[in-house]
Formats: sequence, structure tokens, C-alpha cells
Amino acid sequence: MSTVAVEDRSAPAAPAPVRWTAVELLPPLLLVAFGVVLLLPGHGLWFDELFTAEVARLPLSEILGAIGSGRGTTSYLENVPPAYNSPYYVVAHAWMALPGLGGDTALRMFSLLATAGGLALVTRAVARLAGRATGVLAGVLLACSPLLLEQSVEARSYGLAVLATGGAVLGLVRWLQEPPRGLLLLGLAGAGMGLAHWYALTVLAAFVTAAVLLRGRRALPVVVGGFLGTLPALAFVALAALNGTGGRNAEHLNDTDGRLVGLAIEAWAGGRTPMLWAVVVLAVVGAARGAGVRVLATCWVVVPLLLLVAAELVRPVFLPRYLLAALLGLAVLAAAGAMALPRPTRVPAAAVLIGCCLLAAAPLAERGPRERADDAVALLAERHRSGEPVVAADQRSALGLDHYVRVLAPQLRPDVVLPPDDAPADADRVWLVRRVIDGEPVPTDDDAILADAGLEVVQEFALEGSKTQLVVQLWTR
Repeated sequence: MSTVAVEDRSAPAAPAPVRWTAVELLPPLLLVAFGVVLLLPGHGLWFDELFTAEVARLPLSEILGAIGSGRGTTSYLENVPPAYNSPYYVVAHAWMALPGLGGDTALRMFSLLATAGGLALVTRAVARLAGRATGVLAGVLLACSPLLLEQSVEARSYGLAVLATGGAVLGLVRWLQEPPRGLLLLGLAGAGMGLAHWYALTVLAAFVTAAVLLRGRRALPVVVGGFLGTLPALAFVALAALNGTGGRNAEHLNDTDGRLVGLAIEAWAGGRTPMLWAVVVLAVVGAARGAGVRVLATCWVVVPLLLLVAAELVRPVFLPRYLLAALLGLAVLAAAGAMALPRPTRVPAAAVLIGCCLLAAAPLAERGPRERADDAVALLAERHRSGEPVVAADQRSALGLDHYVRVLAPQLRPDVVLPPDDAPADADRVWLVRRVIDGEPVPTDDDAILADAGLEVVQEFALEGSKTQLVVQLWTR
């Protein structure tokens, strides 16, 4: 099959672009509405988000120094420096510097607004290629996706990754339709993808692959632009390797034993079987028959997953949220598949897709806190007496205690003891905040110090979260 034949069926050389209409705002508005519902309970930040909040509030010179040197920004996080996606902390710093935006909720709203912007761009890009109905349906499916919803309301870099991915795909679509328009947007947004999260470089590779399949030799400018777009992120990866932080998160990556593709799709569907089958079946239809967008959307999903499957032969690479940018293409494929069905069945198919997505995402509205360091500090503020040491026994406890004492109970600050300092042996009452794993507090040096000083645990307050289990202990003689 010639390049021109593929071109004619999937992406006309000079189409009349679909005019922008207000209905294309439905997906981002829907995402913002869902995101506000998830944020309303006001749960405290958990470790990764706390790291963002504490790093981003530092002077810019300290952030850049920590990035360059590979050192941590506090004594208790000396071995946890800003690493691969460190540009995000610089952007978050700029956001927090704006008047009224220095709080925890503002950081989460930044992620939500960035994600909403990305959905608007994806919706626009798909509408230009495959028609407004397909574009809006793809955007709505994205707005209802459990994985994307969960990450859109957390103070981490995934919102920026989605925004940059939306910009890159819109740039590619503009280039396909009206070259050389869109090439600069593709290159700049592609660089932003990798800087937000370097796994997103696999999606940039997918966009370049789609351009080559659709335009053959004429895609050389996209190949060059895509290559240049990878360089900033690769530079940060190289910097991380040079300063010794390259393998810092390796312990969180999982070996899937060859099941990476299935686990990735399951994560996208929130583990819900109806959504899983609906998305997979219609994505296959979209890859085979989706008008206008099938080559691009298929590459968007297949190329990143193939690259990661190949990488898994060398080392574990799987963590569901790391694949977020790649899995956006699933919604595009499924939407294209629904719109490729016979006309009488399109609306029912779209309704089934949206219903399954909403069903899968519904449990997020009732999710509890991931970590309750804020509740720990509130408890201490109520029960602590001046002069009683408040000791953080580990990194996670220290970060949460440090942050929320600053935010909620600054009167506790003179009595807070953070690692590497140990609990004092000369106090009669000591409050110990520590992490619990498998139902047992993680052992620390503080246990022996306090026990040898004649203190014992007289009260415990369990603070359970879906990510981190904390306990506040009162030790007395």
C-alpha cells in the first residue's frame, strides 16, 4: 500500500478544518466539575504531593541547586532529590509565587487546570481529523477515565504531561493538514512532554511514527522536530545519571512478566471489566475502521506500549500512572471505533462507553485520604503540651509532620524533632509519629533510645490512609 493511499484514507492532505464550537469545551468543563467533586473532601497531601509542596516553596536558586547536584532539599530527604521531572518543580514554584496560590489546594488545582487544558487540545485535534462528534466523544471519555481523573487532582507533574501531549498532537494535526503550520507547536510541546515526565517521550515517538506512516519522506521536518524535542528531557535523564539519582525510583517499578499491555489497559479502565471490554472492542474497531484518526491513534497506543515491552526485557518499567500520556490514545481509538459503527448504533455505543467510564470512575468520589499527616498534626495540636518532643521516626512521617506543622500548627515547631536527629532520652513524655507497614510500626533507632530511657507506649492513635499508614504514639515513663 502506498503512502499516498494511507494518506487519502486517514488524513487528507488539505481538508477543510472543522470550525471550533463551544461544544468542544464540554470535555474540559466536565473534567473540572469531576475534579472539584474529588477535591471537595479536602484530604491532606500524601508523600509525593508533600514533596512537591515543600520543594516548590523553596527559593528558585535552591531548587536549581538541588536539581544540578542531585542532593535533597532537607536533612531527612537528603537521598530524595528532585530528579527526572524536576522542571515541574520550577513551574510549580512559579505558580505558588502568584498571589493567593501558595496553598495545597491551589497546587492540586494547577494540575486539574493543566489536565483540562490538555483535554481541550486533544478534543480539538481529534475534531479536526475525524469530525466534531469523534473529538468530543474522545474528550468526554478522557474526562471520565479513572486513571486520568485520579492523577488530575494530585500535585504532581501528570497534568502538565497531559497538557503538553495535547499541544503536541494538535501541532501534528495542524502540520498534517496545513504544513508547515503546527511544526513549532509540535516541537515545543514535545519537549514539554518529556520535561513533565520522561515516559511521555514514547508518545512523542508515536507521533513521529504516525507522521512518517502518513507522509513518508515529507515527514522529515517532523522527525527532526521530534528528535530536537527529546533533547531537553534526555539531558535531564543524563544529569540524573551523572549525579547519582538515576535509579532513585526503580524500586517502585514492577515487572509484569509479559503482561504489561493487559495491566496497562486494566489500569486505564480502573480495573472495571465492563469498561475494559467496551474500550478494547471499540478501540480495535477504531484501529481498523476509524475515519481520519486511525493511524495516529493506533500509533499513539501501540508504539509506547511496544517500546515499554521491549524495555521490560532489560528491567522493570511498569507503573500505571507513568503510562498516562500513552493511554490517552485508547480513548481516541475507542471514540473513533464508536463513530465507525453503522449510523443507528453510534449513539448507543457512545452511551455505553460513557456509562462504563462513569461506572468505573464513580468509586473515586468516595475515596478516603491517601495519607493523614494533617490529621496527625491536628491531633498533636490538641493533645501536645509545650516542651514535649514531637519526633518523626522516618522520612514519610517527617515530610508530613514538617509540612503540616508549618501550615496548621506552627506553635509545635520548637518541639519538633526531624531525622537524622533521634528522640531525646531525657524527656518524660515523647510523641512519636511513624509509618506502619503490614500492621506493624517500622522499627527505628528511636524505639531502643526511648525504651532504654525507661519510657513505654501508653497511647496509640492509628491514622489509616490508602497509601500510607501512620500512627502517633505517646511514650511516657
